[in-house]
Amino acid sequence: MPENTTAEGRSGNLPPETRSFVGRRRELARLDELLDPARAGQGRLVTLVGTGGVGKTRLALNAARRASPRYPDGVWFVELSPLRAQGLVGFAVVEALRLADRSTSPVTEVLADWLADKKALIVLDSCEHVLPDCADLVRALLPAAPGLRFLATGREHLGHPSEVRVQIDPLPVGDEDGAAGPGGLPGDALDLFAQRAAEAYAGFVLDEDSAGPAAAVCRRLDGIPLAIELAAARLGELSLGELDERLGERLPSPLDLLATGTEEGPLRHRTLRTAIGWSHELCAPVERLLWARLSVFTGGFDLAAAEDVCSGGPLPAGRIAALLERLVEQSIVLRHRTDERRFQLLDSVRDFGGDWLRALGEERTLRLRHLDHYRSLARTGCTQWNTGRQLLWCERVIAEHDNLRTAMDCALAERDGPTALRTAADIGFLWRHCGYLRDAQHCLDQVLTADPAPGPDLVRALWARAAVALLQGDLDSAERWAAVCSAAAVEQGDPVAVVGAAYVTGGQLLLRGRLGEALVVLSAADLLPVRDDWLGSAQLQVRLALSMTHLLRGDLPGARAVADEVRAESGRRGERWAGAFAECFLAQIDLAEGDLAAAARNARTAVVAHSLLNSTLGVAHTLDILASAVVATGDGWRAARLLAIGQRIWERLGSAQMQSPDLMSARRACENLVQEKIGTEAYTRAYAEGLAMSYARGVAYAAEDLHGV
Repeated sequence: MPENTTAEGRSGNLPPETRSFVGRRRELARLDELLDPARAGQGRLVTLVGTGGVGKTRLALNAARRASPRYPDGVWFVELSPLRAQGLVGFAVVEALRLADRSTSPVTEVLADWLADKKALIVLDSCEHVLPDCADLVRALLPAAPGLRFLATGREHLGHPSEVRVQIDPLPVGDEDGAAGPGGLPGDALDLFAQRAAEAYAGFVLDEDSAGPAAAVCRRLDGIPLAIELAAARLGELSLGELDERLGERLPSPLDLLATGTEEGPLRHRTLRTAIGWSHELCAPVERLLWARLSVFTGGFDLAAAEDVCSGGPLPAGRIAALLERLVEQSIVLRHRTDERRFQLLDSVRDFGGDWLRALGEERTLRLRHLDHYRSLARTGCTQWNTGRQLLWCERVIAEHDNLRTAMDCALAERDGPTALRTAADIGFLWRHCGYLRDAQHCLDQVLTADPAPGPDLVRALWARAAVALLQGDLDSAERWAAVCSAAAVEQGDPVAVVGAAYVTGGQLLLRGRLGEALVVLSAADLLPVRDDWLGSAQLQVRLALSMTHLLRGDLPGARAVADEVRAESGRRGERWAGAFAECFLAQIDLAEGDLAAAARNARTAVVAHSLLNSTLGVAHTLDILASAVVATGDGWRAARLLAIGQRIWERLGSAQMQSPDLMSARRACENLVQEKIGTEAYTRAYAEGLAMSYARGVAYAAEDLHGV
């Protein structure tokens, strides 16, 4: 999604704090110093290094929140643990920043260009499995962006010459009685245990009787926060004495060493494995099996997905809901930070489950079931896209982005051409419409270079690839893919597919300014009953392109007739994507005809609809139109702010006005008119105010009707 804002209105995407943060006062003070953007010299790359479960991510998030007021261009959290292949770190960063989805430049160039004049902090979380990619990205960006700083977390440092490594040790435990430890350090481990124990068991109180045994538990677990939280979660079923006793009886076993197969790992890493393994042994057999099978999910999952992917054998689907709740009660599975209907596993817990899944011999089977589930989900999304369920599908695609990417990687790794083509065609279509154009381009290019077999899946993949290029402003690629798509549609013999192909052919002609040729192609597309699936959406987009062609040719009645037709069809279906563009085009027509109130009203409606669908390009295009309507009413200050808000989005998209000469000319004309109305000095001040607004605040500002127009 586009950037979020803090309660104070600062830009960024830091997730909300969901549980109390304990201890780390010295580390936070050190990070406050290192992350100060005014600090010269070392510190532009700070890496928190420590064993799994020691609390690196939570410390990084807290430090980043404290630093955020000092970074006007945002503090951005990039979660790397869902990545399952090399070469995707840059993709993850542009995705977190919502940068240049519509640019075809290499991701490093995109990031360098956008960050060059920004003062921002990027948090790279869980770098260990993609360490070379992280190091390469940091090495490329730090010289290109003087105001940029990185905060990384991992089990190893990145190896950059200017890197400051901060070792994150377990929490101090205190003495035998749970009092302050050596040097006066408080027993932060004991504080954490007490807080989590009270959450798990309402009757727990840390007092003179419980402090000693609780401190003993923390010492047995070496003060590792994740291990302490897992142990504290057991107090609902074990007394504190039983908990201490069971941990004391814990002996090394092959279970603890499953990850490495050797006893040579770091002591604290083995302690964490022991703590997780101990929690594992306390689970019922079916709970252990579910834990292992859940490890195939990335980024989160819901109950329906768990039931479909993880059921089988001794684990019937009907039992999974109750077993999942048991794992939540034991802090093995967590509720998602922002959606109570979704669940997630911490990296260390997921890794442990993945080890067991391999030991059980089920890894490939479960990964294929995961692929089947998300391939089916994407197919259903494509078949229902042009219906009233469209907004729900957009939200679903955004929530499941990590799992869809993992499924796509699995399909490609299996080297099953038809399956990979079908998966990429469906997921690529959805990603194109939900703001993930770079991901769509990546997967579609991989399957289309493998000479796939003719058929409906190929037509859908080719259409999606050409449509991606259109929104990226890559008109040469759009022309090339459109030609192949048109030929494949004719070969397939589906008249609706032929109509759909007219969109990508006519669309690239339209954006090149070859309006007469575009009109011939788009007007020749037959008016057929509109379908509910992806082809129905393509049909509506043909009509949208035709409306825009009429508009740019000066045929306002023709443009209005077609846009009204699309808006009506969209309204009947409950569809929003094409409807939002129809509102946008109608606003342009109203503006050209001098109906400023209607132009502003339709533009505001389009801005809201586009933002709901993660269509940042639609928002940016509509803001240009709204600014023109607003300045025509005499409010140059507001128009200047709207132009700035839109410009900030166009910069992120990396393709101003989709490279259309007509749209760029209209934007320049509006800028000139605003400056004439209010003067250069006022324009500069108002424009700066708009640039300072976050995406969310900018959309809200644009949607406000302050003057009744």
